[in-house]
Amino acid sequence: MLLQYITNTDSPVSVVDQVRGVLDGGCRWIQVRMKDASDEEVTKVIEKIKPWCLEEGAFLILNDRVELAKTLDVGGVHLGKEDMPPSQARMILGPAAVIGVTANTFQDVLAVRSLDIDYFGFGPYAETKTKKNLAPVLGLEGIAELSRRMLQEEIDIPHVAVGGIRKEDVVALMKAGVNGVAVSGAIAFAPDIRKATEEFVEILKPFVKADEEMK
Repeated sequence: MLLQYITNTDSPVSVVDQVRGVLDGGCRWIQVRMKDASDEEVTKVIEKIKPWCLEEGAFLILNDRVELAKTLDVGGVHLGKEDMPPSQARMILGPAAVIGVTANTFQDVLAVRSLDIDYFGFGPYAETKTKKNLAPVLGLEGIAELSRRMLQEEIDIPHVAVGGIRKEDVVALMKAGVNGVAVSGAIAFAPDIRKATEEFVEILKPFVKADEEMK
């Protein structure tokens, strides 16, 4: 699963319709991010899309809301630096849940490396309107440096690039050492969400093959 789609509440397309479009386009990893929505609103969305995700074999996680993720029985959560500590989230969600953590510096990686986390989101790669209070932009060099230091320190935790990623950025980012990309705006605001997703999936295909060969 090299492509994660992060839902976008600023898109003219509803979150439910975004998810239907990306699933139809071949994405199999969805992060529902609805920062300003109530738990009730998020619940309605999950109740609608969860059966689709199960049907398509897609992985579904929530942004932040750990307690709600447990209640709704989704696959896990992604935690920003201001969210619940990963160790606490693990206690609530149990050993099977996937927990992703945002990292902007190598210090962020070192701070949680010994905890039971499943992946890092390295970002922001570029300027993005999806997230308010943006941390310093890393760019390709910053992402490559974080990936290189992970290798150097033998920290074997998957890491995806996130933040303002467009189709033309994907190959360079994958070559910079990340295990995948998390995309929001480039798909959410595309004229055709399904088609935009298919294009990302197509660009990532050679890397999926390389990943499978390494296993």
